[in-house]
Amino acid sequence: MRHGIKLSKKQSPKTDEELKGCRTSPMPQPWGIQYAVQCIRPDVAYALSVNSRYQACAGEEHWGTVKSILKYLKRTKDIFLIYGGGELILEGHRDASFQLDDDDAKSQSGFVFKLNGGVVAWKSSKQDTTTDSTTEAEYISASGAVKEAVWMKTTSKSWVWYLVLLSP
Repeated sequence: MRHGIKLSKKQSPKTDEELKGCRTSPMPQPWGIQYAVQCIRPDVAYALSVNSRYQACAGEEHWGTVKSILKYLKRTKDIFLIYGGGELILEGHRDASFQLDDDDAKSQSGFVFKLNGGVVAWKSSKQDTTTDSTTEAEYISASGAVKEAVWMKTTSKSWVWYLVLLSP
């Protein structure tokens, strides 16, 4: 999603004529690929997370961002991840955006974990609760990332064995 774009329910159709068009809109069709894309394209996880909130009745601005995502996916279809060799190094990053959603003042959380420079786990989602400060939003974000890190650590021994077994 381009920098500076803010989506909200205020941009959804309001008049009877607009709502009639909304009911016949093919909006769910592009979102049929949402879960598959999120599994293989971490670069669009945030944009999909934000746009999926308005799929029931999207306005022109919402449709514009959906079209931008589809164009981006088409332009970058030949780009892929390459995992480096050598010692296995797992690296994680996380962040939160305080009260990013104008509709309900909830914050956005996200994390990414990389193994030898290639992304192996990621998530971008709206937080379940409304936070009172950036610090609280960051702690909630850190909690989600730590849960993922603990799971990765408990399974990493089998991954390392599996990766070593498959290496030539």
